[in-house]
Amino acid sequence: MNELTPKQIVAELDRYIIGQGEAKRKVAIALRNRWRRQQMPDEMRDDVTPKNIIMIGSTGVGKTEIARRLSKLVRAPFVKVEASKFTEVGYVGRDCESMIRDLTEIAVTLVRDEMKKSHIETARANTENRLLDLLLPPQPKQPERIFNPMDPSSGDEGPAISSEEPSAEERTREMLRKKLLAGEMDDKEIDVTVRDTGQMTTMNMFGNQGMEEMGINFQEMMGKMMPNKSKSKKLKIKDARTVLEQEELDNLLDMDKVVEEAVHRTENSGIVFLDEIDKIASGSGKGGGPDVSREGVQRDILPIVEGSTVTTKYGPVKTDHILFVAAGAFHIAKVSDLIPELQGRFPIRVQLDSLREEDFARILREPKNSLIRQYTGMLATEGVVLDVQDEAIDEMARICREINDETENIGARRLHTIMEYLLEDISFEAPDMQGETVVIDKAIVNERLTTIIEKRDLGKFVL
Repeated sequence: MNELTPKQIVAELDRYIIGQGEAKRKVAIALRNRWRRQQMPDEMRDDVTPKNIIMIGSTGVGKTEIARRLSKLVRAPFVKVEASKFTEVGYVGRDCESMIRDLTEIAVTLVRDEMKKSHIETARANTENRLLDLLLPPQPKQPERIFNPMDPSSGDEGPAISSEEPSAEERTREMLRKKLLAGEMDDKEIDVTVRDTGQMTTMNMFGNQGMEEMGINFQEMMGKMMPNKSKSKKLKIKDARTVLEQEELDNLLDMDKVVEEAVHRTENSGIVFLDEIDKIASGSGKGGGPDVSREGVQRDILPIVEGSTVTTKYGPVKTDHILFVAAGAFHIAKVSDLIPELQGRFPIRVQLDSLREEDFARILREPKNSLIRQYTGMLATEGVVLDVQDEAIDEMARICREINDETENIGARRLHTIMEYLLEDISFEAPDMQGETVVIDKAIVNERLTTIIEKRDLGKFVL
């Protein structure tokens, strides 16, 4: 994230998301501001709070996709949670503070993976030595027998002068090492002693749900109380190498440093994407039923967004400088239906645009992971070449817009249903069509989809 400018962040998002330029700009600025804060003097750094964002837009316009792409783009702890999964204290459900515990867990995994990469060469060397010890156990050294005239059992000569040439054992070991590195012994089976992780499977029924608010991991606690067990497995060398390498990496890691760095990153670079925030907003005139806990969830989220200390199993984590990006459709409720204190903690609001017909066509054509490329790649695995012509793409975009206008508007998600319905027969017959080329033109699109559009009542259920 540190090297990316706002323009570069927007350009990267443009590769996957069509339109929504304003939302991309605001997210890019917010991400860059995290880096700018880190460069400021210490006396000013703590006073700079993140400017949280609310993205408003109907389903299928790209809110979740922006979050998903950000999670892959930034080298920072990132977690996406649904506000509708949380309940206030006293109700059965997830505790709001669990989002910070999840974020810290992700940060620990992120830092652990980075540190493992820095130790990978040492771990591989240690793994090769362990494999050599399994293939050719080292011979115990004979004690030196030095002449002692007072001891009848001692040798009658001094120790022999060691030769500079390697011994037969060393030569054999070096030959085996070359074969291991060349992969010539990958299929040979050996007995490997590995850690037994199966002893805790019976504890899974308890889970951590009841102890979430205490920051306690029940399985880890029980694991420390029980001694580590080992078991012997017969594995091929290529599989044993993977198992032993992971063990060596775990042994080389300093978990205290991992946790320290992870907590620091969580507090200073963490990003929480809070989806479906409109589901916890009480619409005007609503009362009773599930609404009874909605304001309670808002009140529980408020101190986390404002800045508080959350207890995790890795220690206390401060939320003062974590960036929160919220999103919601706000069809029934409005942003003003959130409690005023929570509204004030999201000063930046951006309205995402509804998708038009030309946007649907661009979504099918341009993104790196477009639906056309996905289906082309999947059918290519069966030896079938899929050729979707431009006029067919334009027709699918028109049909998508028309159905969205006349039924529920679910945005670009409608394209998934259209493509699946259009290619259903081809996907079914593909294993028997190896080597064939399938051309999708405008006539085929109309033939497959127009009959569905004409049946309005049925269409809204099928598409």
